[in-house]
This record gives sequence, structure tokens and C-alpha cells, in this order.
Amino acid sequence: MNSYITINEKAEVEEIIEKSKFISYVFPIQSEEEATNIIHKINKLHWKATHNVYAFILGENKEIQRSSDDGEPSGTAGVPVLEIIKKEDLTNILIIVTRYFGGIKLGAGGLIRAYAHMGKIGIEQCAKVKNILCEQIKVTVDYQHWGRIENECNSQGFDIQEVEFLDKVYLSFYLQEEQIKSFISRIEDITRGEVVMEFLGKQFVKLPI
Repeated sequence: MNSYITINEKAEVEEIIEKSKFISYVFPIQSEEEATNIIHKINKLHWKATHNVYAFILGENKEIQRSSDDGEPSGTAGVPVLEIIKKEDLTNILIIVTRYFGGIKLGAGGLIRAYAHMGKIGIEQCAKVKNILCEQIKVTVDYQHWGRIENECNSQGFDIQEVEFLDKVYLSFYLQEEQIKSFISRIEDITRGEVVMEFLGKQFVKLPI
């Protein structure tokens, strides 16, 4: 898996549907433990609520998927919220939908629509980010090459993450797999081989969508 999409912030949105109050909470998460802790906090906050339904997906490959109807008829609450997360192609996200019953029964179809709707509008409140697997590369060059390297990186889309001016110029890059070969070739051409490159390993880097 070279990339995945998640959210970058939590959100909250409230709506009245057939006299029931629904509150949708959306959280970025990194572990099941974190999800469980947040669910407990919402349950404690809304202990008088009729239902606190949740769904979450975790992992770069969406390998962990959980949902709970919390007393609503089976398959009418947690699963619709989970399906909305899957439809939006998101991971590392938790959605909790709190319901205060208003006296009008929605029926199975109405519940599915209501919970799916609350999941969707909750996600719409959040900024999405794409996490892309990149190689971290540290480049060390003499000062005489700095100007040309900066111009080349700006024109070719090689984002300089960090630059330090010490005894030499030290540059840090996060590059996608398909960029690396071209990057190495261009830097070596500019410096005529007078460059030191260190490959520090792969990690996911967040980019706004």
C-alpha cells in the first residue's frame, strides 16, 4: 500500500431527524485503544442518550473494521456508518453518532438513511489528507551547488523539506518511488557527482487533498 486517505481533524455536527436529535462526532485515530477511549468518553458525555452508535476503520490496508448498533435493530446503525466510511475510501477514522429519541419511530429503512446521512455530513466537515509512502533522502553539497539545486527542485517539483547551512548545505527530501531515479540523476548532473546522498528509510507523508 503506497498511499491511503484519512482526515486531519475532528468534527461535530448536529441535526434533528423526525424529532430525534442526532449528533455526529468524527475523529482521526491511530489505534483501537484510542478508538475505545474516545467511545468511552462519548458514552460518558451522553449517558442519557438513547444510542451511541459507532464505526471505525484502521490500518493502511483498512484491515481493522468495527461497528456497533448500540441497541438499534441489527444492521441499521453501525453498519450504515461503516459503509459510508468505506464509500469515502477513508481509514484511521472513527465516527460516533449519538441519538436522543424524539418519539417517532423511523423503521429499519429510516434508521439506515438517518445514520448513513449523519456519517456522511460528519465526514464533510473534515479536511482530508492523503498519506503517501515516501523515501527520506538527505543530501549534502558544497555551497557552490546550492543555487542550481534550489532552482532545479522548484522547477521539477522536488519539495525541499528542510535546509541547513553549516559547513556544507544539508537538504532533506521526501520523495515518492517514481521520483527517486530522476532526482538522483539531476542532482548528480548539477554537482558533477560532488554530492553525498543518504537514504533514511520509508515513511508516510501527509499531503492535503
